[in-house]
Amino acid sequence: MEIINSQSINVHCRLAFVVSRFNEEVTSKLLEGAIERAKEKGFANSDITVVWVPGAVEIPIAAQRLALRRNSYGAIICLGAVIRGETTHYDYVCNMVSSGCSQVAIHQNIPVVFGVLTTENEEQALERCGGKHGHKGKEAVDTAIEMVATLRRLV
Repeated sequence: MEIINSQSINVHCRLAFVVSRFNEEVTSKLLEGAIERAKEKGFANSDITVVWVPGAVEIPIAAQRLALRRNSYGAIICLGAVIRGETTHYDYVCNMVSSGCSQVAIHQNIPVVFGVLTTENEEQALERCGGKHGHKGKEAVDTAIEMVATLRRLV
């Protein structure tokens, strides 16, 4: 039996972050924590590319363009915050960004980590970027590193 577990393996690669400017109070905290975690794991500023986009819907197309830069990045980490409003717009945005990110990952064969918060209100979002529900930006970096290590072992 072969068991592949790359959870504790550190890898070196370049990381790309695609960050939504919409709900920037939340997304900037996600990015701050994510970069902090990347540096804790040994990544230098030169290993990190940050691309800001207007909103969550624009995240997948930027991720796609980054993925097309063959061998430039080990993983793409998508950070955003979609907060429910009074209309069904929330549902459409959540579906578009999650579907788009997964399509980029599958079609371009690169880890695209979904660090987009989908919450009922701003308080819940803030609780997920350093509050009582942890830090989803930091967790996204951990996921990216583990996926890069796992995929390298599956070659």
